[in-house]
Amino acid sequence: MKKLEDTGLLVARILMPILFIVAGWGKISGYAGTQQYIEAMGVPGFFLPLTILLEFGGGLAILFGFLTRTTALFTAGFTVLTALIFHSNFAEGANQLMFMKNFSIAGGFLALAVSGPGAFSIDRIINKKW
Repeated sequence: MKKLEDTGLLVARILMPILFIVAGWGKISGYAGTQQYIEAMGVPGFFLPLTILLEFGGGLAILFGFLTRTTALFTAGFTVLTALIFHSNFAEGANQLMFMKNFSIAGGFLALAVSGPGAFSIDRIINKKW
């Protein structure tokens, strides 16, 4: 049963961060446009490097199982915050769906924070050495 659990956590760690890695890369490659957009939404532009670090760097950390619990907690909080800032105007198109999607994603990251990364992770390798 433990092997099935570890395999399931590995699959979850592969699937969950895809959106964040792609979005983070998009922010890197379209930095100026992204900065204009977030500033238009009332978010200071100096938060963009932190956003990129969390989305791209945090996405890679989750993927490889490095600092998984901490990164998953930060990512869950970030995802709820972005829902409240960017998707709370339900009168506009698909914002209600995006809002609920963000809360669902946050729930997945919270579950990962509680369960940990599983056996197939850098965290597990580091803990074994220590």
